[in-house]
Amino acid sequence: MNIFAIAWKSIRQRGLASSLTALSVSLGVALMVAILIVNALVTSTFKQTGSGYDLIVGPQGSKTDLVLSTIYRIGAPIENLPWRYYEELKKDPRIENAVPFAFGDSTEVGNFPIIGTTVEYFTIEYIPGKKFLVKGDWPVKTWDAVIGAKVAKDNNWTIGSQFKLIHAGQDDHVHDEMFTVTGILAKTGTANDRTVFVNLGGFFALAGHEKPAEEALAREADFFGEPLETIKERYKAELADLASHDHSAEGHEHHHHATPDFQKEVTSILLKMSHPENRPTIAQSKAIEFSSELKEGFKAQAVNPVEVMNKLNRELVGNVSLAMLFLTYLIIIISGIGIFVSIYNSMSDRRREIAIMRALGADRIHILLIILSESILLCLVGGMVGMLLGHGLVVVAAPLIEARAGLLIEPFAFELAELYILPGMLVLAIIVGFIPAMTAYQTNVAEHLQS
Repeated sequence: MNIFAIAWKSIRQRGLASSLTALSVSLGVALMVAILIVNALVTSTFKQTGSGYDLIVGPQGSKTDLVLSTIYRIGAPIENLPWRYYEELKKDPRIENAVPFAFGDSTEVGNFPIIGTTVEYFTIEYIPGKKFLVKGDWPVKTWDAVIGAKVAKDNNWTIGSQFKLIHAGQDDHVHDEMFTVTGILAKTGTANDRTVFVNLGGFFALAGHEKPAEEALAREADFFGEPLETIKERYKAELADLASHDHSAEGHEHHHHATPDFQKEVTSILLKMSHPENRPTIAQSKAIEFSSELKEGFKAQAVNPVEVMNKLNRELVGNVSLAMLFLTYLIIIISGIGIFVSIYNSMSDRRREIAIMRALGADRIHILLIILSESILLCLVGGMVGMLLGHGLVVVAAPLIEARAGLLIEPFAFELAELYILPGMLVLAIIVGFIPAMTAYQTNVAEHLQS
């Protein structure tokens, strides 16, 4: 009978204690595998989401808040930018695409965020190499909308469904206007899955979405550093037209009419810099140049979303992941200590058995290897079961994570770091099994045969 067969027979004789010890190892390894896979997903998502754009332009303030609100739809926007600024950016020869975002409202059903934008948004890759796919049509008409996959699933909306919007920050104010779903986006694994995109013209046509005239004029004057009278002269015709509409609408409900440009605002602007084909470094240099210009006294800022999210990943998410991995290491070490205690405590009951084996011809090294083999078998079996449990946990958790966070997890994903788990368990087994093995090695044959 070989060494491992003897070791396995010994483990089976202590079935309950051995099973509980291996189970503790399995749970530690399962938790580690699950954390490795989820951490890799989150890290990849942080690096990829929003990387289809070179810059996000928004009001001055927190760069992190700007990226979280624009790309991840988390938190409230900082402020708004004048429509005129967006129009000027479109004329900048360094910029290939300038996509406006206007948001703040949410759906009456499901409370999903609403974003007013242009069809141009859907022409840009949301992740390098991945483009938006839609069932239906893009929101080209005033009251058209395209919804994310999660919105469609949770609200049970299909093409042709109609919905209303809740005005930003006012849960009791629901807009009367109805938007119609013209398209449903395929799953992207990003915040787009839980977002409703409406035609920007329709967004501005909603009552209360236009900035009050005097406030809008003062805001533009302050933003561009121009005298208020100059701004009023620029929009002289629009102000006269607005006054005539206000007069005709006295005593009546809100009437839809074209919102003057100076009363329009955008929350942020997504920029893709122009560059010759296969020369992305030129776009990067243009982005750096443009960002530097905004730092020199302008009322806006340009942020590289990937840099911000990488920083947040390193300083927050990465630290949390490390803490979780550290806890799993502790669990596995404690499990190893459990293996040590289990084998060591069994030695007092097995000294006569060991003495008999020695008397029958087994040498000290043979006995030492049997005890080490027990530790190795417990660790490796526990490790392999733990890896299966870990992947099983990911398979079960994948649809739950997708439903709650909108993150797409490949149920059968495998991380290269998992290749180090079993070798690590082998090292742990040798370490925790060494002292019990040495105890067996030093067993006095004559003394324990007589006991």
